[in-house]
Amino acid sequence: MTTLTIDTPHGPARAELHCAEEGIAVLLLGHGAGGGIEAKDLVAVTRAARAAGVNVALVEQPYRVAGRRAPAPAKQLDAAWLAVADDLAGRFDELPLVFGGRSSGARVACRTASAGQAVAVLCLAFPEHPPGKPEKSRQAELDAVEVPVLVVQGERDPFGRPKAGPHHELVVIPGTHALDSDLDALSRSVTEWLSRVLRPLSP
Repeated sequence: MTTLTIDTPHGPARAELHCAEEGIAVLLLGHGAGGGIEAKDLVAVTRAARAAGVNVALVEQPYRVAGRRAPAPAKQLDAAWLAVADDLAGRFDELPLVFGGRSSGARVACRTASAGQAVAVLCLAFPEHPPGKPEKSRQAELDAVEVPVLVVQGERDPFGRPKAGPHHELVVIPGTHALDSDLDALSRSVTEWLSRVLRPLSP
């Protein structure tokens, strides 16, 4: 494991690299609004992706690196994320980038996928709406993504359940927003999807 500090327009971010033996792509994973990269679902997905031959970068947003608990505004999150993605693209010899994250991190991945030229997006516990407020849907962020998307959602997630669409598929597994009830099911879903979407890109 290697930890990098990467300058962004909003202060330094950190990327914890977990490299596969012969990585065919790089999966960037962002954390939730109030949590860090040690979340159980992020750890499980990191392990699964490496086993599938994908390098993983667990990305800590500048507000977390600075010790703040309250998340930065969306524009700052997106700008910092794109700065990290640009840096990592150079370090990994232009390997294909897969954007991903849990909750708030999944929203960042969706919003930046086009600008960051991601080949696919992985959403863990996409927060479809604030708890108890289904009228405040964030489905449009998901629908705007034009590359393959996998959404893994807990069946009892109070943040709702997004709809599947032409480019995105939805897998529902036991659990809540934390996605820590069935880490095996989570890992299997991610491994199968990564292998499928990255196969056409392999040399």
